[in-house]
Amino acid sequence: MIPNDQRAVIITAPGGPEVLSERQDWPVPYLGPDDVLIEVAAAGINRHDCNQRAAGPSREPNPVPGLEASGRIVACGADVPPERLGEAVIALTDGGSYAQYVATDQHLALDLPSGLDWIQGAALPEALFTTWFNFFELMRMAPGETALIHGGSSGVGTIAIQLLHALGHPVFATAGTAEKRALALSLGCSAVFDYADPDLAEQIRAATGKRGVDCILDTSAGAHIAQDLAALAMGGRIALLSAGGGKDLGVPLRGLMARRASITGAFLRSTSLDLKRRIAADLRQRISPLLGTAIRPHIDSTYRLSEAADAHARMETSRHIGKIVLRVHG
Repeated sequence: MIPNDQRAVIITAPGGPEVLSERQDWPVPYLGPDDVLIEVAAAGINRHDCNQRAAGPSREPNPVPGLEASGRIVACGADVPPERLGEAVIALTDGGSYAQYVATDQHLALDLPSGLDWIQGAALPEALFTTWFNFFELMRMAPGETALIHGGSSGVGTIAIQLLHALGHPVFATAGTAEKRALALSLGCSAVFDYADPDLAEQIRAATGKRGVDCILDTSAGAHIAQDLAALAMGGRIALLSAGGGKDLGVPLRGLMARRASITGAFLRSTSLDLKRRIAADLRQRISPLLGTAIRPHIDSTYRLSEAADAHARMETSRHIGKIVLRVHG
């Protein structure tokens, strides 16, 4: 029996981690015809969750944060094949994963990879969708092209390195400490650099035989835009992953034009369901066989659902390496 109410963590006001509050009487989501209801085993923590919390409960329709989860399908909408009941899945969600139950479109719920547990599974969806969306939808990365990932030890960075390396792309990354750089290197990078180095662009060009890199994933809201443009190959592309709270991007136009570069970016959460379904189909076909083998999440730490505020505090130190995950069930 599925209850009407559930345990969930909600954002009660704009502010720090202390504004997260656990409720015992939050309504279980209603299912649309193409939705599945997942009994959540674990939920991944993302920087987006912290930004949503800081902005307050009215920023987005669902005051329960959480964009990804692992768990079992316990109910199906009218248009979902009933044989999906009981499936162990990892899922991209439109918020609501800090809870006992979350609903999502059936196409965004992928099989839990063999050999991975609930915690590891919950660390995958947002990073997988974000990597594919930015590199292959926005930047149109071609076979054999090179990548640079800022924040190579982050949740997205650690998965992006492994995914692109597994597909045959030479990958470079930046990270802020020796420990973080060592991890990124161990995941398949050809070289890893200190993003604060004033000679960053020259180091990247030297590591690529003076050619530069084709695609850059910028998680820093354009903090390194001049260095990024100088490090690009001719016709290279930059995808911005963070809006920096509404920050303006100062672009050196001479550098942009000299490289015939393109700068792009988009919010995955507000992307159309049709596009998310297409990304999910690509992940099933191209990436699912690699999960649990060539691609494995690196877990920084785990917290109970009731400790969501502590998990956010850990995220905001920026000292974490890999993924922070909430244990929800079991």
